[in-house]
Amino acid sequence: MADKRDYYEVLGVQKGASDAEIKKAFRTMARKYHPDLHPNDKECEEKFKEVNEAYEVLSDPAKRQKYDQFGFAGVDPSYGGSAGAGDFSGFGGFGGGGFGDIFDTIFGDGFGSAFGGGRRSANPNAPRRGGDIQVQLDVDFMEACMGAEKKIKIAHFSKCPDCNGTGATAQTVSKTCPDCHGTGHINVTQRTPLGTISSTRQCPKCGGKGKTVTNPCKKCGGTGRFRTPEEINIKVPAGVDTGQKLRVSGHGDFGFNGGPSGDLFVVIAVKPHELFVRRGNDIYCDIPITYYQAVMGAEITVPTIDGTVKQTIPEGTQTGTTFRLKDKGVKYFGRDARGDQYVKVFVEVPKKLTESQKKALKEFEESLDGKNYTKRESWFEKIKRNLKKDK
Repeated sequence: MADKRDYYEVLGVQKGASDAEIKKAFRTMARKYHPDLHPNDKECEEKFKEVNEAYEVLSDPAKRQKYDQFGFAGVDPSYGGSAGAGDFSGFGGFGGGGFGDIFDTIFGDGFGSAFGGGRRSANPNAPRRGGDIQVQLDVDFMEACMGAEKKIKIAHFSKCPDCNGTGATAQTVSKTCPDCHGTGHINVTQRTPLGTISSTRQCPKCGGKGKTVTNPCKKCGGTGRFRTPEEINIKVPAGVDTGQKLRVSGHGDFGFNGGPSGDLFVVIAVKPHELFVRRGNDIYCDIPITYYQAVMGAEITVPTIDGTVKQTIPEGTQTGTTFRLKDKGVKYFGRDARGDQYVKVFVEVPKKLTESQKKALKEFEESLDGKNYTKRESWFEKIKRNLKKDK
């Protein structure tokens, strides 16, 4: 106990501070060191325990009087044992309510809910929007580039056909809830380190409606909603890409108490193509050409997402040369513009030559001078220069 700080010092107040000053100081310090704002911070966790311990003593008139007269010994008879300030280990010893419920009661709705704790529920009889649902739609590469119409199957909550969304049969009778007596809320008392606290909670029996029904709908169990399959048409616009979402309004889950339905979000997943690779809105493809075409030049046929086009290969084209086809890429999503297509050619070396072909190729090679191989000549010149430097 020698290193234990004075409780007034912990809260930053004078010894003669009023109850209101102590409570205000506690609120400030609790917000400052709350573990939810400092995850995995052991120092803040210890300070938070210290603040709560100080407030637990100073907010109780009897304990405060003993503390003022005898110090720590007045509130902890063992002077280092377990009595006095209570157990704060793990932040779980609060009668099941948790810190969120405690702070909700002390500070009002804003504080407890900010840390993920309980908060007073809105009127359960008010119209509430149904939930959104999300599905994945696999589309072919060309469908994503050019657009398409697809049919998808979903399962969502829709209005129950038997009770028309009311949750009750035609012969049902509404009765006042026996637990909350029609108020929709019940009072709950909790014992906490800050004392005994009473709070109001939504009635679990009637769900806060204040009434119960004698004959709930058997098909939907009284919820007014029933999960049903549905097939809908989806228009896939040109230019969509993997990860993009298409929103279909009103095709989510059916709302509560007459509230609107949620939305359907369709997540696009584009299948790969055997010829094309897409990067953003540009298309890339590799095309093999023959040794003869590379040397002599040629006109080759190039595939695009719009069909085939002709591309001229100049004489002496090197492997890896890339040609740009303007506006032959993918349409920009929501814009009247397109990307480009990039065609990279690579020279395919012939295999399994006959003896006569090898002889002709050798004669051809010997007939050439160094000027026909500028890159090769330059490369050998670099080797010679480096060898001279080494000597």
